[in-house]
Amino acid sequence: MVLTPGHSVRDAAVDPFCERSGRHFSVHKQILGGRFRFESTSQALLHLVESAYGGLPPHQLPMAGPEFRIELRLLPRQAPPGDADPPPVQVQSGAGLLCGVMDASNYVVLSPGQRRGLVVASEDMLSRPYHLRYELIEFAVFTLAARGMGLIPLHGACVGKRGRGVLLLGASGSGKSTLALHSLLQGVDFLAEDAVFVQPESLLAAGVANYLHVQADALRFVDDGEVRRWIGQAPIIRRRSGVEKFEADLRQGHGRLAAAPLELIGAVFVSSQSAEDPDVLLSPIPEHEIAARLCADQPYAATQPGWHRFGQRLMQAGVHQLRRGRHPRDSVDALRQLLG
Repeated sequence: MVLTPGHSVRDAAVDPFCERSGRHFSVHKQILGGRFRFESTSQALLHLVESAYGGLPPHQLPMAGPEFRIELRLLPRQAPPGDADPPPVQVQSGAGLLCGVMDASNYVVLSPGQRRGLVVASEDMLSRPYHLRYELIEFAVFTLAARGMGLIPLHGACVGKRGRGVLLLGASGSGKSTLALHSLLQGVDFLAEDAVFVQPESLLAAGVANYLHVQADALRFVDDGEVRRWIGQAPIIRRRSGVEKFEADLRQGHGRLAAAPLELIGAVFVSSQSAEDPDVLLSPIPEHEIAARLCADQPYAATQPGWHRFGQRLMQAGVHQLRRGRHPRDSVDALRQLLG
């Protein structure tokens, strides 16, 4: 990471809004096809940006990626040390701004029209890097990228081969992360595990392949001892639901990350139910059911511009349901059938 210094002046008497607060640094990252400039007086916050986006393939979309600017500001410690999770983010909008607020010292303010954002965090959040990264910094990055480039933001995973991808959808706990893990281990290109961003017309999908989140019981299907150690030694994060998962860094060389956005050739709803015939895991979803299934699975994305065209294009590509086989490897084989 290269920190580029800048200069400003801090004087509480004349600068109550911290508009010229302290010496600042900046880093640049290519994320989801957009160019992001992160600025901060806190090197700790910029190192967190590096941990999230450093070493990733610089995905580019056919259109010229716009530049986004995000300022990260660190405030003095607010909460006493403890294990309690920070408050959940509450979102609000108005006057062309989008806001995500944990509390008075931890929040995000975004101006999609200006392609700019402000992330404010207190020092105690540095001891909770998952929440700070995932709920504040990624909230800013993902929201600005989706709004600024007209991408459809999806909660799901995506894997592929030779530039072609399959979108993995389904409820939490259906097995998307386990399927993505085993796809990675069997040589399928890994694009994203939790959030996928799609151009509605071209069906080009981009993602951030930084971490994989899997529960401990997923390790029982992993035979490779080195891979088991990689995951088993990873930090454990706790979701807001209370579910605990390993957060394994995908940039440590286990498998192949998609070098460029993938063109979707279809979508698969991953089911937690076992197949009646373990040799037949995939079944096409009737065309008249696809639109309703997609809207029910992606309620936020379904309200965004471009959703109708995205649904049309995905319906033309084909949507299937994938039930579980004897082993996750069988599900990966089924995906390979779609990818050709």
